[in-house]
Amino acid sequence: MPAIAFGTYASDSREVPAVICDGAIYDAKALREAGIHVPRGNWSNGEAAQFLENLCADRSDWDAVAGGIRAAAAAGKVRALPDAVQLSAPFRPGRIFCAASNFVDHADEMGTVLAAKAVSKPYMFLKLEDCVVGPGQPVVMPDATSQLDWEVELAAVIGKRARHVSVADALSHVAAYTVVNDVTARDMNVRSDYPFKFDWFQGKCHDSFAPFGPWLVPASQIPDPQKVSLSLTVNGTVMQQGTAEEMIWKVNEQIAYLSTILTLKPGDVIATGTPTGVGMGRGIFLKRGDVMTAAIAEIGEITSPVQ
Repeated sequence: MPAIAFGTYASDSREVPAVICDGAIYDAKALREAGIHVPRGNWSNGEAAQFLENLCADRSDWDAVAGGIRAAAAAGKVRALPDAVQLSAPFRPGRIFCAASNFVDHADEMGTVLAAKAVSKPYMFLKLEDCVVGPGQPVVMPDATSQLDWEVELAAVIGKRARHVSVADALSHVAAYTVVNDVTARDMNVRSDYPFKFDWFQGKCHDSFAPFGPWLVPASQIPDPQKVSLSLTVNGTVMQQGTAEEMIWKVNEQIAYLSTILTLKPGDVIATGTPTGVGMGRGIFLKRGDVMTAAIAEIGEITSPVQ
């Protein structure tokens, strides 16, 4: 559990900025009024890019900020929100760049034969804003699929524009990290009516196919993203378990590669690949009523019922 994180919560049909400290949720405005440092920007109100840019530039000691929140709470100057408060997706990224087959064991379970890294480059695809759902919100299973699958991934959230950046400098463009579940309809990922074998738009871009959250952890709280531990359960049974050290293309390499093609902007998200243990590799798939929990130990977890 991170000392500090940033999210949103639902209040009177609005999404309101929140700060999470030791798992407790505080209203961001109330913390500012109590003199607690919170980066500028109302990220729940269409200003996420500005907030993330500010967060990326902010080199605050977040452990000290968390200590200030604890002290203010103990003195009765601020109060945590009730446990019944429902978190929303931290914000709604317009572009989610996703890395395919970025763990060797996952490529093996999918029957994917990879070229040597020395003669290859990352394989990326896109998910869009309408794919995003927050904690507790359902993943809606299309009637046309019988092979709905899960993929827990570390998400890097960009906070500084990146174009032709070096691998060495790439992580300085990350504002925060969170969890994303790259939900996929495997049987809709392929086509036989065109000469093109795959259709990842149809298989991966349905509404609700990217549970995202539960909050944003400042990048400085995760000094080495390759050290995080990923897991996913379905109905309480562990399906995936691995570490980001197993990635073929590290987070900084993915950012540098993408920046050779386009300008990465504050608010862009990079879903960095999934470890072995997906349903396709196991020969089992999600059904309505199942519950997935995608988790990264150093960040948090997001639970998604299948509807």
